[in-house]
Amino acid sequence: MLSTRHGEELRSRPMVLVQDEYDGTLWFYTDLESEKVFELESDNDVCVSFADPDNHVYVSLTGVGRAVQDKALIDKYWNPFVSAWFPEGKDSPNVGMLEIKVAKGEHWNSDSSKMVKSAKTVAAKVKGKQPDLGEHEKFGVDE
Repeated sequence: MLSTRHGEELRSRPMVLVQDEYDGTLWFYTDLESEKVFELESDNDVCVSFADPDNHVYVSLTGVGRAVQDKALIDKYWNPFVSAWFPEGKDSPNVGMLEIKVAKGEHWNSDSSKMVKSAKTVAAKVKGKQPDLGEHEKFGVDE
């Protein structure tokens, strides 16, 4: 999910990451006339979150975003899934990329089921402690 600011409100929408490798920058296709592009022009702070509930893995990344129309990147990541969103093809004047420069993030990994988490939470509460629900890691600025 990509979260942007719309005035004083936060807005989130599902996005599809296009690259396999990660070098500190995330790339997504976008319609250059979409509302999220206009929101980024007003406030480029973003949050991108990923969830894999089946494996109990969650990631939240914050950074800054901008829309670009880079033909080389559009060509590099173009695929049949993306073409469904852009029926005019990759040469459509509205095809662009969202570039998200990640500044910091958090990662949670809990290999426990809901039942185990509930039991750990109750046990910790009885002992007056916080429950250990798995790994939690912060990275980037302000670690």
